[in-house]
Amino acid sequence: MMNKTLHLLLSLPLIFTTLNLSAQTKIRYVAIGDSYTIGEGVNENERWPNQLVEHLKQEGIELEIVCNPSVTSWTTQQVIDNELPIYRKSIPIAIGTNFTTLLIGVNDWVQDVTPEKFRENLRFIITEMQKELTKKENLLLVTIPDFSATPEGPKYSRGRDITKGLAEFNQIIKEEAAAKNLLVADIFEISQQAKGDATLVAADGLHPSGKQYAEWEKIIFPLAKKILTSAQ
Repeated sequence: MMNKTLHLLLSLPLIFTTLNLSAQTKIRYVAIGDSYTIGEGVNENERWPNQLVEHLKQEGIELEIVCNPSVTSWTTQQVIDNELPIYRKSIPIAIGTNFTTLLIGVNDWVQDVTPEKFRENLRFIITEMQKELTKKENLLLVTIPDFSATPEGPKYSRGRDITKGLAEFNQIIKEEAAAKNLLVADIFEISQQAKGDATLVAADGLHPSGKQYAEWEKIIFPLAKKILTSAQ
């Protein structure tokens, strides 16, 4: 009969291996963006990244939001200066499979950043984010919503056509994503349903409500699932 102490020692590597595999089953998720990703005006569980994680869990895909450094009013330049350093520390390849989303650009347009500069910054952000991914395709881009559909949105137009301007920026997002073989969740059209529907707008009259984020998540979910169920 094997000595009990020896049996325990022999079993330890197996125990640690099992624990290690269990720890690695959760995919590390970092969400990069602005107010639309941090969920200005809604509870944490109502943010679309959090709703996405819960929905994926129902499909047996375990994600953990390890970081959401998104800040209201930030532009692509502020993502480069402030969010990317946090991202790099939060999503190291060595820890295991990882996944990320990027929804940015509305404040570039509001602050009169040129389409050319927006493209340049977006391209840089995508390139830098992909460097930290186990698979380059594990980055999902999300288009900018049409905030002109909200009660307070038109105040930020300064005489410009919001819908047209954001559509131009969204085209840039789609082009840069295609160049990198990345999927894009296009929530632009569905965001326009907020016009005349107060239940889709947060109390500030500008940002989405949890209900609207749930509608976005329905579009984002199948693309995230496609990415995460492909061979890692």
